[in-house]
Amino acid sequence: MAGVAVPADSDFTLDNLPYGIFQTPGGNGRVGVAIGEHILDLSVVIPDGPFGASSLNPFMAAGPAVWAATRARVVELLRTPDPLSSAALVRQANATMVMPFEVADYVDFYSSLEHATNLGRLFRPGGEALLPNWRHLPVGYHGRAGTVVVSGTPIRRPSGQRLQDGVPVFGPSTRLDFEAEVGFVIGTPSPLGQPVGSGGVPEHVFGVVLVNDWSARDIQAWEYQPLGPFLGKSFATSISPWVVPMAALEGARVAPPAQDPEPLEYLRCKENWGLDLSLEVSINGTVVSRPPFAGVYWTIAQQLAHLTSNGASLRTGDLLASGTVSGPERDQRGSMIELTWNAAEPLPLDDGSTRGFLEDGDEVSIAAVTRSGPRIGFGRVAGAVRP
Repeated sequence: MAGVAVPADSDFTLDNLPYGIFQTPGGNGRVGVAIGEHILDLSVVIPDGPFGASSLNPFMAAGPAVWAATRARVVELLRTPDPLSSAALVRQANATMVMPFEVADYVDFYSSLEHATNLGRLFRPGGEALLPNWRHLPVGYHGRAGTVVVSGTPIRRPSGQRLQDGVPVFGPSTRLDFEAEVGFVIGTPSPLGQPVGSGGVPEHVFGVVLVNDWSARDIQAWEYQPLGPFLGKSFATSISPWVVPMAALEGARVAPPAQDPEPLEYLRCKENWGLDLSLEVSINGTVVSRPPFAGVYWTIAQQLAHLTSNGASLRTGDLLASGTVSGPERDQRGSMIELTWNAAEPLPLDDGSTRGFLEDGDEVSIAAVTRSGPRIGFGRVAGAVRP
């Protein structure tokens, strides 16, 4: 295959071909495709395309026909028996990955039934775990696009106002958490005032990244009523450097969980947009959770329909995150607050230490792989906590 060896357990096979922005020493960022342990430099092999840019945005804005033609051309190049030039192939070990796209708007949903139920039990003991609206619409909030960062960016522990012994104080968060999520990246924009509908995924969604929506639970708990997340969420959100195209995930599409009650008409889907992915979360090398994404209650198609139902427009580079992914088992919970039940049940790590919430120096790493269809990996989104 064009002289490119792909290890059998690689995330980045010919079935995947994710896009990212890479730099080499002394060079500017440009568009590459991950293949095995290498990066195919698209600015070299397709010089007449939008691939010399330091962002995927121009390529994503070009739309589905260009995405399909580019993918076909990359497959053709990699399948040829003739070796590619040394300028076209860069070892990943010799490159630095940077933000793959310029984030336009960032929306974080709350789409996992198990996660929403767990938090409801923690925050409203003795009451209904789910609020009345949860099964009727994809709940979400608008985050800060400017604090979305690429994997490997250090995460400074945020300060904020929180309650201490019933008194408001200001200082560093003592309950820093991770949230294991999947993010969908918008390519083709939509006009203001024109809802997209649940059938709009193929036209508008370019690809998928992994997301860690870092959360300061103590700041969040004090500030979020009545308007929802604010400073407890806005200090940093990490994403993986490679954007897996939707075309690579066709084999992973599955029926989502049954919904009861049946959604309103605008949220009904004719196609299956569940994705059969298995996430894996590690803290300092200890695997602490394996959340299953196939069980997420609200799909990307429904999120897209609801987000634009009031006429809100899509922009190239919009990031739509799923919200924390959790499953029904304890080792499938996608956040510390669930894994430790708000620090009441500390989490053991392989080095013998335990955690209620994240400590300075801890590194959280999230990976994912498909469970249906060809094996597609997403690489990792990782970040280490700094004081």
